[in-house]
Amino acid sequence: MTAARLGASFDLLAAWQDGGVFLDRDGVGVATGPGERVGVEDVTAALGEWQPGAIAAGALPFAGGGELVIGEDQVRRTDPFVTTKIGEGSATLVTGVIPAAAFSETAVTPVPAPALYAGAVEDAVRRIRAGAVRKVVLARTIEVAADRTFDARRLAHRLRAVDPHAFSFIAPTDRGTLVGASPELLVSRQGTEVRANPLAGSAPRSGDKEQDRANAETLAASAKNLEEHAIVVDAIVAALQPLCATLTWDQEPVLLETANVWHLSTRFRGRLAEPAPSALDLALALHPTPAIAGMPTDAALETIAQLEGFPRGSYTGPVGWVDADGNGVWAIALRCAVLSADRATLYAGAGIVEASDPADEVHETDRKFRAFLDALRWG
Repeated sequence: MTAARLGASFDLLAAWQDGGVFLDRDGVGVATGPGERVGVEDVTAALGEWQPGAIAAGALPFAGGGELVIGEDQVRRTDPFVTTKIGEGSATLVTGVIPAAAFSETAVTPVPAPALYAGAVEDAVRRIRAGAVRKVVLARTIEVAADRTFDARRLAHRLRAVDPHAFSFIAPTDRGTLVGASPELLVSRQGTEVRANPLAGSAPRSGDKEQDRANAETLAASAKNLEEHAIVVDAIVAALQPLCATLTWDQEPVLLETANVWHLSTRFRGRLAEPAPSALDLALALHPTPAIAGMPTDAALETIAQLEGFPRGSYTGPVGWVDADGNGVWAIALRCAVLSADRATLYAGAGIVEASDPADEVHETDRKFRAFLDALRWG
């Protein structure tokens, strides 16, 4: 292993290699090349056989299980100027990218169709009113057929440029290469310090300053969105508190702005009790949160299986890394697509509670798709 101080222009994305993993937020994160694929249950033992500082990284399926990559080449950037490197991987910069034309209607196929998704939302609301479930997150996809092979590095570069404060990521999956930019920290661990930042409840951003502020104020006062958020916060407290010596969190949700959306956000910070679970163990203990599944968990998962009509794969699964000391960072794979040659599958979802309106939820997912489709032109 070698450690080096690099200038502010160093780009982790340039160190990523096909088959490896990339996760970056504000210039801090990891990039790897391809390497050993290890099941989640064997990660700790496998890292013990590598040199100190090695990481296992990847995207785990929403449904559980999965594998992480221990790359032959690894770069970890722990602050804006310090990196730790394993291997001799080369760098590939993104330069001179010109966006392709917007996708035609014939190139984009919704799965399920918007009307069917609205029907699924109606069904979910009926189940909620009947007491079968309190909240459920329903997703939909669109399939994009392009006239070119998609480039994961260029797409990640564009997503990061649009929202540098999100977790930009690339990870291999059994269906293709997962690329996205998520605003949501599932959990991080450094020593005994643990952090989490669940998001639930959203409203669109606007180019008009007054309208944008009005949207934010409406979100902050929305009973529907506040209920959706409270369900998530209660679940995070229930999962983390038994593992912590101390745990604090925002007593009221705060507004978080991203490039296209306002979110309700609650920031958690705590000290883990000894023996401290690893970042991977924490991620698995928290997943799936009500922010991406619902509540109660079992009833929500059953509803998702019956109403969504497609397998999520790694969409809404944990994406991140862990090292042999148990430190690491895990985001939730939101605002993402799976790329495979000239095909891309985009994902978007919405939290459904009793007050949800099917037309509004179709509109919310359409809005998320439009933003990602624009970024995909650079991929």
